[in-house]
Amino acid sequence: MWWMFSLLAALSAAVVVTLSKVGVKNIESSVAFAIQSVLIVAVAWGVVAWQGHLGQVAEIDRRTWLFLIAAGVITCASSLFSFQALKLGQASRTSSFDKISLVFSILLAALFLKEKITWQVILGATLMAAGAVLIAFTQESN
Repeated sequence: MWWMFSLLAALSAAVVVTLSKVGVKNIESSVAFAIQSVLIVAVAWGVVAWQGHLGQVAEIDRRTWLFLIAAGVITCASSLFSFQALKLGQASRTSSFDKISLVFSILLAALFLKEKITWQVILGATLMAAGAVLIAFTQESN
């Protein structure tokens, strides 16, 4: 079942890139990000309330808060970088190059989460990274 949600996340991310590219055309990328962030906060807390999970907030321990806050700050930085990349480059190129995060995710998961890296994971990550670089840096033909 996890793969279905991952696929939906990938499809949603592709739509977000396309819409965001149009959105940053005439405004600063940080303004576009701020507008989307307000909506993200409203929808996220709306879903938590709708699902009846607001009470869980009081049960979160200090360590979990620290990890979630750190992840939130880094998410903001990542989004600001992505919006600036979209402002400056083509959506297909910036989006594909952004997917090199897969390589970093695999390395960090191995180092900090002790996840196993198999030869298949290494091969797949290498092929995906090579494809991302190829797409991102291929010269446009006129």
